[in-house]
Amino acid sequence: MRCPYCQRDNDSVRDSRSVDDGKAIRRRRQCNFCKRRFTTFERVEGSLLVVKKSGEREPFIRDKIIRGLERACWKRSISATKIQLMAEMVEQAIMEENELEVPSRLIGEKVMELLAVEDQVAYVRFASVYQSFQNADDFVRELRPILKKPGRKLPEVPRGKRAEKNTREEEDEE
Repeated sequence: MRCPYCQRDNDSVRDSRSVDDGKAIRRRRQCNFCKRRFTTFERVEGSLLVVKKSGEREPFIRDKIIRGLERACWKRSISATKIQLMAEMVEQAIMEENELEVPSRLIGEKVMELLAVEDQVAYVRFASVYQSFQNADDFVRELRPILKKPGRKLPEVPRGKRAEKNTREEEDEE
């Protein structure tokens, strides 16, 4: 394992413990060169394959889900721990439902289901990339079901100085 600080490939394992209900091992390591400590996780890579839109197949990699969630949740109040948990939930759901292959569409839908509940802005961000939005109409189409949920009020639009000025000008004209 390369040290993330000095890039040397010479470290010692200081501590190991089981995590994720025994599905992974967390190892605390110390670089023998710079003496800094870092953590690694080891998981068994399943034989699950992701079928892309093009028909190409590639191994399932949880980190791709995490990166997508991190981009969608950027500058939102969603912790890294919550992102890890959501990625784990998606992985667990697709592992339970699929034997050897899973369409990438299904993975995206599972992520969108979780984000719709967790954070609407992150949901729309993820959907805009995942569904390749081309224009504002695509955003409106995706937002319409969220805004129509029972008991949901449309937010008040704050009136800035420009809006107040236009309103005053309209009143003066009357």
